Amino acid sequence: MLIDFFYTLRAAKLPVSVKEYLTLLEALQRQVIAPSLDEFYYLARLSLIKDEKHYDKFDQAFGAYFKGVQQIVDASGEVPLDWLKKRMQRELSPEDKARIQALGGLDKLMERLKQLFDEQKGRHEGGNKWIGTGGTSPFGNGGFNPEGIRIGGESNGNRTAVKVWDQRTYRDYDDTVELGTRNVKVALRRLRKFAREGAAEELDLDDTIRATAANAGWLDLKLVPERHNNVKVLMLLDVGGSMDDHVARTEALFSAAKSEFKHLEFYYFHNCVYDYLWRQNRRRHNERFETWDVLRKYPPDYKLIFVGDATMSPYEVLQPGGSVEYNNQEAGAVWLRRFIERYPHHAWLNPEPEAIWQYRQSISVIRQLFAGRMYPITLAGLESAMRVLSK
Repeated sequence: MLIDFFYTLRAAKLPVSVKEYLTLLEALQRQVIAPSLDEFYYLARLSLIKDEKHYDKFDQAFGAYFKGVQQIVDASGEVPLDWLKKRMQRELSPEDKARIQALGGLDKLMERLKQLFDEQKGRHEGGNKWIGTGGTSPFGNGGFNPEGIRIGGESNGNRTAVKVWDQRTYRDYDDTVELGTRNVKVALRRLRKFAREGAAEELDLDDTIRATAANAGWLDLKLVPERHNNVKVLMLLDVGGSMDDHVARTEALFSAAKSEFKHLEFYYFHNCVYDYLWRQNRRRHNERFETWDVLRKYPPDYKLIFVGDATMSPYEVLQPGGSVEYNNQEAGAVWLRRFIERYPHHAWLNPEPEAIWQYRQSISVIRQLFAGRMYPITLAGLESAMRVLSK
């Protein structure tokens, strides 16, 4: 009965083998789980998926096969889920938006939010004060405010929230993406620096010809060490939030970088770098790497590449406690300066179209910190960035 499910996973290009499928069937025959779709999901994932980077594809394939089965997830935190259900979409004119004023900074927003937690007793929608949806209040989701705290729900595209009260799951960038063009790889090759390392096991044709001629025609083989690209790259990638719009382009860049650079180290962050980084997005709360440790681990001869859209509230860069996920003790700008000072060869690659950079205050701040070393993820932008990094 699960043969079609097996072929659905294979159609999603998941590396699922027949042996793993038989292991799943054996587990079901031995009744190791209760007759529950949720428990079957975890058993199937445990039996069939060997690498966490495939979890996202598995989730999509599982949902496609068992379509129509939905799970209701309770909202975390102290705000009841019913308060956060968006039942209307309020359309505001440019004049209406201009009349709405921000509260005056992150500290005042957080102070006001604490007051509302104590005062509010029920659901609210379409207003300008309480935690709710579809209004002009700074607290809730689905509405509009120039500076607000989004609580639950999805972004409606304004991207003006200065903090997000939500537990989100990100996924690792897939390094197996097949590029539609080799031009990205060609652009990255400008950064390569070859050196001969290791044992002498590669034929040096020119020297062999010269030595054989000098030896009266008797063959005299000359070997040299293989040529290896000894450039070392430290890549820090923004993930989640507004970067969801740029997953395909970032995955293509990440895939090309992994194939071109033998010495590539990478870490993830969200919006801006703070106290810690992570290597796997599903374990980002459990397996963290202290940013200080990363700075100490890799010497200054590494080429530093940031990849991110730099699109966020300027508080996230300039102010302690500006992170959308926790109260960071030091501003993101402090950590960015530490990276810049540690690694003389550095650049920021931005997937956002260069034409809109001037309208993002946070982009202007980061460009200033990087002394203009921000480049679009285009062929011309990549070539410019590689030239700067190779100097």
